[in-house]
Amino acid sequence: MAQAGGHSAWRDVPRLKVKLFAERALEEVPKLAADILREIRREYPQLQFVHDESGEPMALIGIRRAIDGFVRQLATSEGRPRYQLEIFQEFGRGEGLHGRTLDSLQAVYRMGVRLAWRRLTEIGQEVEIPPPAMYELAEAGFEYLDGLVDLSVRGYAEAAARQAGERLRLQRKLMELLLAEHRGDPTEVLAERAARVGWTVPEQVSVGVLLRPAREAMAPPVGHGVLLDMETEQPRMVVPDPDAAGRAEHLRRAMSGWSGAIGPPVPLKDAAKSLRWAEAAVGLMERGLLPSGEVLFCTEHTEALVLLQPAELLDDLARRCLAPLSHCGPSHGRRLAETLLAWLETRGGAPEVAARLGVHPQTVRYRLRQIRELWGDEVDDPDRRFELELVLRAQRLRGVLGGV
Repeated sequence: MAQAGGHSAWRDVPRLKVKLFAERALEEVPKLAADILREIRREYPQLQFVHDESGEPMALIGIRRAIDGFVRQLATSEGRPRYQLEIFQEFGRGEGLHGRTLDSLQAVYRMGVRLAWRRLTEIGQEVEIPPPAMYELAEAGFEYLDGLVDLSVRGYAEAAARQAGERLRLQRKLMELLLAEHRGDPTEVLAERAARVGWTVPEQVSVGVLLRPAREAMAPPVGHGVLLDMETEQPRMVVPDPDAAGRAEHLRRAMSGWSGAIGPPVPLKDAAKSLRWAEAAVGLMERGLLPSGEVLFCTEHTEALVLLQPAELLDDLARRCLAPLSHCGPSHGRRLAETLLAWLETRGGAPEVAARLGVHPQTVRYRLRQIRELWGDEVDDPDRRFELELVLRAQRLRGVLGGV
């Protein structure tokens, strides 16, 4: 048990004494294991113990095997004790599956080693094992403990990974149900699936669609309660109670570095509608018609979403409404269109329109006369005025016309 290349006090102990020490220690194993388990139960009453088919606590079996293996290897091996006790890996898995941390398990291990060492020391004194050899034995015992802890940590990590994977799978299933088009009320099924992932069912949700800043980007820290699916090409998220105080600000901070859109708040059963608006907004971002480089809230860009989304219908309406401009040159036609839009929006005279456009009132009067000549009485018809304003606002949003 000495360090590599060093002297071992334990190897200097006569083999007869080592054998006697091992025999007495092995005789004590059942009682010592029971005493250790009793102390653990007294010190940690909240711990739950799994039993085998015969009703014996698995922890007792593990303690017994650990002490037995340690002692037997001391008596038969020239090297330090090895640890091939898969049962301790199972202990780690159990802690992970029950949602506990490894702190309590490691504390239990330390208590077990302390109690075992106390008894082994007494046996060592009884058979007259020299103190230096017992010190070396203590060092080996703590190394043995480290090995058992490593096994439990490995089991814990495996259980945590499995649980995380299972939770993500269930969360994706929940999101699929949430974002599906519903003909009836899915509340009952949603509640059952939500309970399986510990998600509190809200009255309202907003659905977000994200654009990855990089292919291997880590999931944004959106916080507890927000469902996030990173498995799709454009990650999606479901935000519960989107109008709650501080929710929007928290999301802005959490989504720093990301871009995308969050749909409007809707009742839970209409989550698919919020998703459609978010997808529409992302589509406009990708076409350069909405700002990119951040996560937008659809409720703050309603005009653009309403006017720019039905592109084909608006293009057809624009061709019909703006046909009178087809005989004008591009620059002159754009100036007339900007003047017409300013006049429709202000409902004012030449001075108000001129102030809006930053030109002389006389220039506006000249242009308005031309507009009258091109459209005639149509500019006095409420329905035609509405259509004109609609298509001109859409063109301004697209950047065809200058802003105010």
